[in-house]
Amino acid sequence: MPKKDYTAADIKRIVEEENVRFLRLMFTDIMGTIKNVEVPVSQLDKVLENKMMFDGSSIEGFVRIEESDMYLFPDLSTWMIFPWESDHGKVARLICDIYNPDGTPFAGDPRGNLKRALTDMHELGFTSFNLGPEPEFFLFKLDKDGEITMDLNDKGGYFDFAPTDLGENCRRDIVLELESLGFEMEASHHEVAPGQHEIDFKYADAVEACDNIQTFKLVVKTIARKHGLHATFMPKPLFGINGSGMHCNMSLFTKDGNAFFDENGPMQLSQTAYHFLGGLLEHARAFTAVCNPTVNSYKRLVPGYEAPVYVAWSGRNRSPLVRVPESRGLSTRLELRSVDPAANPYMALAVLLQSGLDGIKRELTPPPAVDRNIYVMDEKEREAAQISDLPSTLHNAVKALRKDPVVLDALGEHIANNFIEAKRLEWASFRQTVSEWEVDQYLELY
Repeated sequence: MPKKDYTAADIKRIVEEENVRFLRLMFTDIMGTIKNVEVPVSQLDKVLENKMMFDGSSIEGFVRIEESDMYLFPDLSTWMIFPWESDHGKVARLICDIYNPDGTPFAGDPRGNLKRALTDMHELGFTSFNLGPEPEFFLFKLDKDGEITMDLNDKGGYFDFAPTDLGENCRRDIVLELESLGFEMEASHHEVAPGQHEIDFKYADAVEACDNIQTFKLVVKTIARKHGLHATFMPKPLFGINGSGMHCNMSLFTKDGNAFFDENGPMQLSQTAYHFLGGLLEHARAFTAVCNPTVNSYKRLVPGYEAPVYVAWSGRNRSPLVRVPESRGLSTRLELRSVDPAANPYMALAVLLQSGLDGIKRELTPPPAVDRNIYVMDEKEREAAQISDLPSTLHNAVKALRKDPVVLDALGEHIANNFIEAKRLEWASFRQTVSEWEVDQYLELY
């Protein structure tokens, strides 16, 4: 979605011309949840002068109650009028960075933290870090009262179409809505599992791409509800079928072009690409907690459902963690296949970038590519090929995160501490819950 250099005067003019009545000042908390403060358009001057305050103590992982006052600094390039109108006029949004009362960036703001990570990239001579995401989601039916059911809306499979793919109309409306907002759409199709869909849009630089992901989620959920459906980005909502991923296609650029492309390099990849890849593999176990942040995420990362389980890379092979798609030139990229759509995109991109940059700084060399199906290899074969396992639970992933200073530094102390504590509590709650599976297995037997 191309950014526009709006000025305060531009926005005031558009508000008048388009009869905008409310402003949503949006930001994202540490858990990846979109938050917003909605104000009437009468507060526009205050918003544009960075004088809008909110209570940060009420937001997960932000600040304590005794230090609650925070400022919303809107990024004017994110100005957007939502295409759906309320009964009271049009609603527009601005995505905001969070600032302390003294005018300094708030260390617990994931979007601001990603910008901090990008300064390190610039110091190494790179101009941009680009992301092309591939988010997947499920559509479940709503009942007559508008409550979510566990009934899928179709029985379609990969690339199916109507009448098997009953989500086609909803998916098409989502695409049209996104295009009206300025997204450049690349593909939309039914995914492997029943009720599962994927919509891909054009890559963008890191911060804009993360903004786009959050906007995308909001649009998908809004349009789905209009079709009597609930869209969920939960990684594994149903047992026995594929879960939802959000493959991340990443590339670094300099003023001369794509830094991952070298026409004369092995596989036409540059040494920079190989070092970045080496960094991703080196820190994979640690960044998994951020890229797969829920207990449920690890129900997806199991053999047999096309999600990666092992730390390895390849060209065409789709079983390893990192794949190198065929395209070259400006489209040369590394595809990380483990990330799921529950991840906070700003935090995920910060840890992936810093992992790759660490590989560049240390000139890490990845192990040889694995061009056979890792799922059929035994433990000795994997060990000989230098293939390790991803963490199998959120608990193990957080343990790996705690031990990795590079990934911790990518998050910053404030975000890292609050994220780890939140995940510790989540795991403790999960451990204490008696599941239906346990009752089915043990109640009668013992």
